[in-house]
Amino acid sequence: MNTVLPRDRIPSVFQKPAGRAAILILVYGIVLWLAHWLAFQLRFDFAVPESSRDELNRSWLWEVPFKLIVLAWFGQFSGLLSYFSVPDFLRILAANALVSGIMLVGRLLPVPIEWDPRGVVMLDFFLSVVGLSAVRLGFRLVRERYLMDDSPPRQRKRVAIIGAGDVGASLAKELLARKGLGMEPVAFFDDDAGKWHSRVHGIPVRGAPDLLRREHKNLALDEAVIAMPSVSARRMGELVRLLTEVGLRFETVPSYHQLATGKVRVSRLRPVEIEDLLGREEVELKVDNIRRLLADRVVAVTGAGGSIGSELCRQIADFNPKRLLLIEQSEVQIFQIEQELVRSGHGGTILPLVADILDQPRMRFILERFRPEVIFHAAAHKHVPMMESQPGEAIKNNSLGTAKLAELALVSGVDRFVLISTDKAINPTNVMGASKRLAEMYVQALHAANPGRTKFMAVRFGNVLGSSGSVVPTFKKQIEAGGPVTITHAEVTRYFMTIPEAVGLVLQSAALGEGGEIFVLDMGKPVKIVDLARQLIELSGLRPGEDIEIQFTGLRPGEKLFEEITHQGEDFRPTDHPKIMRFVTTPPPVERLRAALDELVGQMHVAEPNQFKLEIQRIVPEYKPYLT
Repeated sequence: MNTVLPRDRIPSVFQKPAGRAAILILVYGIVLWLAHWLAFQLRFDFAVPESSRDELNRSWLWEVPFKLIVLAWFGQFSGLLSYFSVPDFLRILAANALVSGIMLVGRLLPVPIEWDPRGVVMLDFFLSVVGLSAVRLGFRLVRERYLMDDSPPRQRKRVAIIGAGDVGASLAKELLARKGLGMEPVAFFDDDAGKWHSRVHGIPVRGAPDLLRREHKNLALDEAVIAMPSVSARRMGELVRLLTEVGLRFETVPSYHQLATGKVRVSRLRPVEIEDLLGREEVELKVDNIRRLLADRVVAVTGAGGSIGSELCRQIADFNPKRLLLIEQSEVQIFQIEQELVRSGHGGTILPLVADILDQPRMRFILERFRPEVIFHAAAHKHVPMMESQPGEAIKNNSLGTAKLAELALVSGVDRFVLISTDKAINPTNVMGASKRLAEMYVQALHAANPGRTKFMAVRFGNVLGSSGSVVPTFKKQIEAGGPVTITHAEVTRYFMTIPEAVGLVLQSAALGEGGEIFVLDMGKPVKIVDLARQLIELSGLRPGEDIEIQFTGLRPGEKLFEEITHQGEDFRPTDHPKIMRFVTTPPPVERLRAALDELVGQMHVAEPNQFKLEIQRIVPEYKPYLT
């Protein structure tokens, strides 16, 4: 059980700076007097001669106050009693070294002071440092063991730590010190055989993680913590399957990046997420280029309340723009991201604007009134099956909306216009992809027709983990409901990125762009959707095929088995960033695209879906429509 002293029972003298300082001076004075007395005793083997007894009894009267003055000068009485670490120890060491140095040098000076013998000075230095450090460490232990938590006593969970490295050792140390966390580490398991049968902070390293199959019952474990932030995705998956098999609840520690930057403590445990199993490498951004693009400039984001748009707003706000315009037609979504940015300290920078990109007078007013220099266009219809049955809406929003906004950006003198596109625009087989491809063609054509003015560019990437309507949230809801998890086809593969990763590379692409390009992000290796479903089931502590059934429903209209990176006619050109590829193609004349788009607009509400898809194919030849 955890014994915690309630805050209202802590004497008020400990809670006031003056009280803490007085207590510390008193305790330090006692320790320094004892160190002085013991130094004499040790020097003379506990038989201090008559000639030195007067010196023993008199010299402390000025030495102890002198040491207290020097310790105060080194800031020892201004801090909190119970916080003690290496910098505090170094200050104690330096203060005592200074006093001892003065005393040793003083013996060589013609001053009327009775100096202690050199042996006594050296012993006194050592004993003072040890004694004062022990006092401060004692205060810290009292704080960590009894004052860290105001919660009532509770049964502590018995925990196994997988990973006996630096992170695992730090976690064990913190769990042992902070009883209020309610976790008691009882065993380590590690892949490194060199660590087996040793101890870390008194906790045994019992062997490889596979031993958990037979040891978890003997140890009466309640939970396991995977303390290996740099472990490979493959090994993480194996550990998840092992822990699921033995029926242990499991968590993991924060990432190395979070630990290194000090954003979180090692004890801030979190569930293992699907991102941990996909093997995505940390993306390095050239932030100086992005800062030059965004800092002290007016930046606009359309679709600011969506998954990509809201993350764009979060990351752009961190680069200190002059003004960040949040453009969104849904007041519910824009309110949510506005409040989040206000809480994070960006309330003076952001400006939420409810607007539909198809509302030309409203958008013209916004661009003329606020004069954005950079526009990130993320507003779009993106759900493939829904758009397949109403192709006119996909063209209206994704193609016409982009074209009209791009024309306004050109007239308003916007410096850069970045279209957020998709890998479904490559050799599209669905209306959503075709509408995005048409939008890409239009902004490329507009740039080619107006060189030296607005730099138009597009950025393509694949599926984003956790975005609204994506498979991961859908699968999670199906698992929570007890299944089944539904997948269209056993061989369907997709590229996946995390939202922060995708948006970071979008910003990097915008900084690299010269106009007319389509940037394609390196999305790693494609992932089988069925493997993703199995991993999500295992992360829920369940077994695929037994606890949760997986059902295959057949490919949906317009759905591909796999996505592609580029289509014919696009020329590859490298960029300065290894995760970003640049593709350049010669677009059709913008006048022809304007005329073709006008024809589509005239038919979007009167033509049958199949007929309308064939009209789109006439403009986007690589589009292979699904016809019913």
